[in-house]
Amino acid sequence: MLIPLILSGGSGTRLWPVSRKNLPKQFLALAGKGTLFQQTLARTRQLPQVAAPIVVASEDHRFLAAEQLLEAGVGGATIVLEPLARNTAPAIALGALQALERDADALLLVLPADHLIGDTAAFVDAVKQAMPLAEQGWLVTFGVRPDRAETGFGYIRRAEAIDGHGYRVEQFVEKPDLATAESYLADGGYDWNSGMFLFKASRYLEELHAHAPAMLAAVRDAHAKASVDLDFVRIDHDAFAQAADKSIDYAVMEKTTRAAVIPVSCVWSDIGSWAALWLTGDRDGQGNVREGDTMAVDTRNSLLRSHDRHLLATVGVDDLIVVTTPDATLVAHRDAAQDVKKIVEQLKAAGRSEHSLHRVVHRPWGSYDSLESGERFQVKRIVVKPGASLSLQKHHHRAEHWIVVSGTAEVTCDDKVFLLGENQSTYIPLGSKHRLRNPGKVALELIEVQSGSYLGEDDIVRFDDVYGRA
Repeated sequence: MLIPLILSGGSGTRLWPVSRKNLPKQFLALAGKGTLFQQTLARTRQLPQVAAPIVVASEDHRFLAAEQLLEAGVGGATIVLEPLARNTAPAIALGALQALERDADALLLVLPADHLIGDTAAFVDAVKQAMPLAEQGWLVTFGVRPDRAETGFGYIRRAEAIDGHGYRVEQFVEKPDLATAESYLADGGYDWNSGMFLFKASRYLEELHAHAPAMLAAVRDAHAKASVDLDFVRIDHDAFAQAADKSIDYAVMEKTTRAAVIPVSCVWSDIGSWAALWLTGDRDGQGNVREGDTMAVDTRNSLLRSHDRHLLATVGVDDLIVVTTPDATLVAHRDAAQDVKKIVEQLKAAGRSEHSLHRVVHRPWGSYDSLESGERFQVKRIVVKPGASLSLQKHHHRAEHWIVVSGTAEVTCDDKVFLLGENQSTYIPLGSKHRLRNPGKVALELIEVQSGSYLGEDDIVRFDDVYGRA
């Protein structure tokens, strides 16, 4: 059984301000059809005799993963929730243990959820070539044939050929400086380290036992103590916290004697920066990649991306990254795109929310957009999906006014339950137990005006919630 293991635990720092902690890049539509996560799912469906995927995701992203699986038409997936980030080696161990519950001989195809691959056929061929090696007990990685001297990727040095298509790995090499990268390109024996793997789930656990036994013991304990909640497998927090924070390269691949590499040319990118997105994008005659409402005069080799329906205009600039969202704008030189994460670090240090939340915040029931706020008031646009419901809750510090813009709202306010249609409104007093539900077949849109002494999202006392939130 070939089981895709989709690693989806990214934190959303390198493509800020579009990607953020609560909506990282794998769940965004950045290039091509669908989000990067959905594109990864679509590629796996081209493989022969492929089973439903296992997705390892952050607790914070569980509903994003579930919703995008549904939108992609992928059924039967298992969503394993990491209670905290512990890098790829423990995450893959969780996936391997989960895969062995399905099939003792399972082949595990490990794929980061946030990569872009332009040539799916070449990727599928590479996986087919890797399968016999994996069946023989090799731990196979996929090395992308370099087409330029790149300092942002690690490299793999190939050794002798194995079984016609693959090669034994001689060495994993860290990200080089430019001169070294140029020498690798000229040498011809180096490939980019893609972070994609294929091996038997049992073989990976054997190697982890040999090279990181304490990590494996912690992951086994955490998985054994897991609970099933709705569509999710919740891993035990305290046990998983004991696992070392290490990548698969450091924990296993650099130590095993059974590492193999399949070279592949598949128009690959890990979309590790805005510069990488510019490099893979459709550039106009002046070398610009533009999305949204943009105008460019005497502008060359730049990425312009408007996300807030406002005009973004540039004049007389070269080699820039300019990205706007409703609550933040980034302007950076293309050569400094890797340093965007420093902005995120400063936002965290300053206690600001822009590193983690967009103005539009997605929830399992829909979304809300914070339109305006001031002292003692806040205005939100709330959209509730058909059939969805917010939790039964109350607030200690604020009252709310709801005005229905479109659709139908079923309102619970203390002991009353009633319907509101378009242009109708209601008042939720401070301290009242209330719930909002959409009983219709079209989206419910309403404007909420909050007023009170404290308007934070943590002023919510939930009494009943269909999504299992405390």
